[in-house]
Amino acid sequence: MALVLVDLARLCAQLPGLAQSYQEARPYPYVVLDDVLTPEAFARAAAEFPSTDDPFWKGYLHVNETKYSNTDPDSWGEGLRAVAEELCSDPFIAFLEELTGISDLMADWSMDGGGLHQTLRGGHLNIHTDFSTHHEHEDWARRVNILLYLNESWSEEWGGQLELWDKNMTQREGLVSPVGNRMLIFTTSDESYHGHPDGLTCPPGEARRSLALYYFTRGNTAVRRSTHYRARPEDGARRYAILADRVALDLYDRAKRRLGLSDDRAQKALARVHALKDRLRRR
Repeated sequence: MALVLVDLARLCAQLPGLAQSYQEARPYPYVVLDDVLTPEAFARAAAEFPSTDDPFWKGYLHVNETKYSNTDPDSWGEGLRAVAEELCSDPFIAFLEELTGISDLMADWSMDGGGLHQTLRGGHLNIHTDFSTHHEHEDWARRVNILLYLNESWSEEWGGQLELWDKNMTQREGLVSPVGNRMLIFTTSDESYHGHPDGLTCPPGEARRSLALYYFTRGNTAVRRSTHYRARPEDGARRYAILADRVALDLYDRAKRRLGLSDDRAQKALARVHALKDRLRRR
């Protein structure tokens, strides 16, 4: 008998209430679900999460974010890969469609922008809206984002709570702690500002761990927008660095698409710069 991974029967039984809460949520449609995986599936997925020094991690290391991703499911453990497959399955997509009210959703096994994510001590992710289309399929509009947290334990004192901000960046209206086996689902739009901008204070060797998956709809009306970073009111002079980095990343994204540049080369260069900054800071 196959191991049950996602407690989908329980989630579907709660759909009427969940869908209403989702649509009424502020600052934009979202819902937080706890205990999405069965205890056995979560324990295995968390245990298989790659170590912090796994060679498959790729760094996104610049002003607006310092995190690492692994978008190659073939490098994951069997249990972790099975969870991702379940979350890309037709039954789970049907659940998402009922929850969000968005029809014809498609999963993306290429993990464009998604996959496994880890953020180490000192790491952060500034408030932003996500890029709006698939990088390889410009007629695929990103519509729904899920984040499944895979920390076996997480102390509130370490930070890392995901902040949800209103479209005018005047008020934080939601806060989601990265508790293990907790899933955040939200509608992706040009108003869905989120991030964890303050550096983590977790011990060395610990990491904020998650699985991110995006769901798309296909159509000629997809409007391409790059990741849009914003400063919080309390960020002060940092807002200028946030803006400059946002502009630079947008220019890079345009050049990459036009010239066929490789992300790997850029990530290796950023990693070298980040390592140099670390060495200089320790002196």
